[in-house]
Amino acid sequence: MKPTPLIKRVFDIIFSMIALVLLSPVFLLVTICFLISNGLPVFFTQIRPGKNGIPFMLFKFRTMRETRNSEEELPTDEIRITHFGNFLRKSSLDELPELINVLKGDMSIVGPRPLLMQYLERYSDEQARRNDVLPGITGWAQINGRNAISWDEKFKLDVWYVDHWTFGLDIRIILQTIWKVITGEGVSQPGRATMEEFMGDSEKPVIE
Repeated sequence: MKPTPLIKRVFDIIFSMIALVLLSPVFLLVTICFLISNGLPVFFTQIRPGKNGIPFMLFKFRTMRETRNSEEELPTDEIRITHFGNFLRKSSLDELPELINVLKGDMSIVGPRPLLMQYLERYSDEQARRNDVLPGITGWAQINGRNAISWDEKFKLDVWYVDHWTFGLDIRIILQTIWKVITGEGVSQPGRATMEEFMGDSEKPVIE
């Protein structure tokens, strides 16, 4: 059954409230451990594009240092990721605060991941369709490779979800996400600590 936006929103509210209550001890423990190992700030916040590209403030547990080199440039992600941050990424616990975004209506439990604002102008028309729905904590691309697949593959999976989303598909994605979190599959792109930056669609015509 294809859910209406209202049904999906009601599900998101109920699911995120239950998850926040059940996971509150984990939330508190991660916060305490982070304060002990890395200090403040505990949270990472960043403006991300939501549905139709409308910006919102994303919440995550911080996993990287903000230290800069002598040229005032940030080191590579591999250097910036802390030991505890690496654990948070592998366990996907860094995503827990996004439940607040879901409760606020910025995000859904399931949908294409919210990427960076600068990517909006780099999408092809087809790729931009991923923003026709609310971004999610997890999605079709996340259970089919996550950061271990190319940007092109990831965007095709995102658009497929936009065209085929149903309530049953959302439940399937949530259940498979739990398994992916347990196994840690696809957390990083091969040879990298994080996904490389998306520079644009190679098939998109260049405007001079």
